[in-house]
Amino acid sequence: MNYQKMEIGNEASQPQAALYLYLQDYTPDIIIESRPMVLICPGGGYYFTSDREAEAVAIQFLAMGYHAAVLRYSVAPARYPTALLELGRSVALIRSHAKEWYVDPDQIVVAGFSAGGHLAASFCMTWSQPWVAGRLGVQKEDLRPNAMILGYPVITSGEFAHRDSFICLFGEEEYEAKQASVSLEDCVNEDTPRTFVWHTYEDGGVPVQNSLLLVDALVAHHIPVEFHLFEKGCHGLSLANYLTQGHGGSTQEPAAAGWVEMAHKWMEGWIRP
Repeated sequence: MNYQKMEIGNEASQPQAALYLYLQDYTPDIIIESRPMVLICPGGGYYFTSDREAEAVAIQFLAMGYHAAVLRYSVAPARYPTALLELGRSVALIRSHAKEWYVDPDQIVVAGFSAGGHLAASFCMTWSQPWVAGRLGVQKEDLRPNAMILGYPVITSGEFAHRDSFICLFGEEEYEAKQASVSLEDCVNEDTPRTFVWHTYEDGGVPVQNSLLLVDALVAHHIPVEFHLFEKGCHGLSLANYLTQGHGGSTQEPAAAGWVEMAHKWMEGWIRP
C-alpha cells in the first residue's frame, strides 16, 4: 500500500487541512488495473474531524478492493465554503493523478458521516456551479463526483436541524442569514450523483428526518438512491462495531454494522453491473 499525506488547503484553510491517501499498489499479477476511490469526510459537527470515522472506515473500503482517502478539512472558526473548496481540490487532485495512482477517474465516490455527510452532500450538489471551479482554478469536469455514501448525515437547517453544525459552519453572527442556503433537501439538482444513505431510527443527535428529507428530494429529481433505516443505534456509530467503539456510550450495533457490506454491494452494482 502507498500511503501519502498531501496538503490541500486554500487561503482560508487551517494548518491541519490535509488529504490522507491509502492507495493499493498496482501489480501485473492481478487483473485489476484501476480501482474506485472512496474519499471520506469524517464527522464532528464542523468543530473537529472524528478519528472514529476516518482511517478505520478507509481500511474497510481498502478491504473491498478500492482505494481510499480521508480528508481532514478545516473546521470552526473556519467558515463556509472553506471545507467545501478543500473537498473540491481533493477530488480534482485525485482525478489529475488518476493514471499515476491507478484510480478509475469515473469512479470517484465522496463519503461522509454526520457533519462530514453534510460536507460531502453539499459538494455533490454544488460542484457544477461555476464559482467552485473558478475559485479552485480547475475545469468543472475535474470536480465531478461519481457517487456519494452518507452515514447519518446532517442535511436540513429547518425543523430537524443539528443547529450546532450550522453555527460552526457560518458563525453565530451569520447563522440566521445563511443557514437556509445549505439546507440540502432544497439543493438537490440534476448534477447530484447516485447516492447510498443509512441512518438509525434512534439517532438522538441528528434526527432521521434529515435522511428522509434527502431521500425524498433525490427521488423527486430522479437521482438513483439506496436508503437503509436501522431501528437501533445512537448517533455516531461509524462502523457500529468494536473497531470504532467510543468512550461515551455504546457505539456497537450489530444490525447497523451491516451498512458496510450493503454499501459494498451497492458499489459493485454500478461499478460492475
